[in-house]
Amino acid sequence: MTQRLSIDAINVLSHKIIDGAIEVHRHLGPGLLEKTYAECLALELQHLGMKCQQEVLLPLRYRNLIVENAYRLDLLIEDELVIEIKAVENLLPIHSAQLLTYLKLYGSRLGLLINFNVEVLRNGIKRIVNGL
Repeated sequence: MTQRLSIDAINVLSHKIIDGAIEVHRHLGPGLLEKTYAECLALELQHLGMKCQQEVLLPLRYRNLIVENAYRLDLLIEDELVIEIKAVENLLPIHSAQLLTYLKLYGSRLGLLINFNVEVLRNGIKRIVNGL
């Protein structure tokens, strides 16, 4: 990870990401595949000038074993904020636990769990913190 952002900068970044996600949802609506939302959100965030990486490989370390392709982050923004995209009927506790695990493994302090399969996107967004 590169130089860490301040907490204020992370909060500003998360608000800009949420605005971008709302814009994507406004155009596409609910009912599409997670991959579609991830692609469109990545394009929107890049259009807004953010560094956005898709499907970032996240290795798992267990004792002396490293599993290089254990996980994939849907989106990594500015090398700091992890976004997990869902298109499900309801967010479940396992979805939050999944994102928290990603945050811990990557060393990130904030993640956004975004479920695009809702009528109003603000109802589908959950912030997950790791040591903020």
